[in-house]
Amino acid sequence: MMKGSFKTLLFLSVLGVVAIGICNAGELKMKYYHKKCPLAENIVSKITRSKVEANPSLAAKLLRLHYHDCFVRGCDASVLLDTTQNNTAEKSAPPNRSLTGYDVIDDIKTELEEECPGIVSCADILALAARDAVSYQFKKSMWNVLTGRRDGRVSLLSDVSGNLPSPSSDFSTLQNLFSNKGLDINDLVALSGAHTIGVSHCGAFSRRLFNFTGKGDTDPSLDPNYADFLKTQCPNPADPATTVGMDPNSTLSFDSHYFTAVDKNQGLFQSDAALLTDPTSAGIVRQFQSQAAFFTQFGKSMVKMGGIQVLVGDAGEIRKNCRVVN
Repeated sequence: MMKGSFKTLLFLSVLGVVAIGICNAGELKMKYYHKKCPLAENIVSKITRSKVEANPSLAAKLLRLHYHDCFVRGCDASVLLDTTQNNTAEKSAPPNRSLTGYDVIDDIKTELEEECPGIVSCADILALAARDAVSYQFKKSMWNVLTGRRDGRVSLLSDVSGNLPSPSSDFSTLQNLFSNKGLDINDLVALSGAHTIGVSHCGAFSRRLFNFTGKGDTDPSLDPNYADFLKTQCPNPADPATTVGMDPNSTLSFDSHYFTAVDKNQGLFQSDAALLTDPTSAGIVRQFQSQAAFFTQFGKSMVKMGGIQVLVGDAGEIRKNCRVVN
């Protein structure tokens, strides 16, 4: 009886987290700034496109910045806040130390503050810039971004651990993390597809190559030829400055090649390989080798992720500078 009660309580707790996320997301809407700041989305798009045209690698960096923001305290731009003398912020946590793209958000915010001071949140800027950066190669928006988020005033290093998926996460850990954010297995696999662009530092996966079980061995789930290639790129011990493309087929092109690679046991991280260890997610990996299927679900999942625990109404604030609270 007690066991059943505990399961019920656990289910209701998870349901409560999901309900909060959905309720908040429901208060976001399309063209939120249409009357308050009509040029807001055009300004974000213009600057983002210009930056990505000059540096295509920014698409992955801005997308990652949005992910890391939303999974910790929700999509409230808390990842953008700088560490201060009295507070160590999220961006100082080990998983966030390699994040870049902050300067792009700063440039957008500066222009928006000149156009319409105190109106456009840093959280909305980040969500829009991530979409526009990925969409640049297609010359059209790949998904809708609902707006109306407000900025959080709290950013704590201690909040990062246990909220961000790790490159070494197994499937159960990933599923629990995503479920706690109101995201299902389709979202988990689709959002993992962001690894189709960008690079990783060798240290994030070198254990798979050289010391998987502590005996100087290689992860047997990794394609042997791919493992040999990675060893040529990332000698042991790992050089912190060396990077490797996360998708062996196309580091700069947003496409479905990632899922083909994962299905061939060429996922760079253990978290990528983990998608094959569950029958349902493995089937979705194969389904998403169709670019149309992947793009459709990725757009839906980005909208859901963008609604995680958002601050709306009178909550939070609209920061004048994305790096500091008002």
